[in-house]
Amino acid sequence: MNGLWIVVVILIVLAVYAVSVYNGLVVLKNRVDEAWSDIEVQMKRRYDLIPNLVETVKGYAAHESSTLEKVIQARNMAMAAHGGVKETAESENILTGTLKSLFALTENYPDLKANANFIELQRELRDTEDKIQAARRFYNGNVLALNTKIELFPSNIFASMFQFTKREMFQLADNEQEARQAVKVKF
Repeated sequence: MNGLWIVVVILIVLAVYAVSVYNGLVVLKNRVDEAWSDIEVQMKRRYDLIPNLVETVKGYAAHESSTLEKVIQARNMAMAAHGGVKETAESENILTGTLKSLFALTENYPDLKANANFIELQRELRDTEDKIQAARRFYNGNVLALNTKIELFPSNIFASMFQFTKREMFQLADNEQEARQAVKVKF
């Protein structure tokens, strides 16, 4: 009878441990999902600002239509990217590059650089870029925690049993320095 109690206690301890590991994995998965949602909100804000910025520039630089069209094309491509993290990051890199060329274009138009609407849109876009970077860091931190828990023993056994999978980090550029300076403009 004494041996039966020991087996029951061991089974209860294992069950409590399994539930604890499972709940920890669920919490981490939900944090990653929430963090990704934050990134999507900031990218949507960015997408909404771009047409206003392009329209403002268009009034001053009408003959630069190919650059403006590339920015809108890249925006539309980024908005349509519904793939995974890697596909989204690739489309965001392209958009960042076209925005960089848009801001480089404005160097040739002193009146545009002094336009209050343009300055405000530029400030909002820079603020959004900073928020995207912060959301990306938060997301990547949560992905790191989830991936680590999935890989560590013995939680990896439970992660495999309950089909928890590793997530991809969200990298906006190969060069972190380039990502920070992509849309910064100095007048």
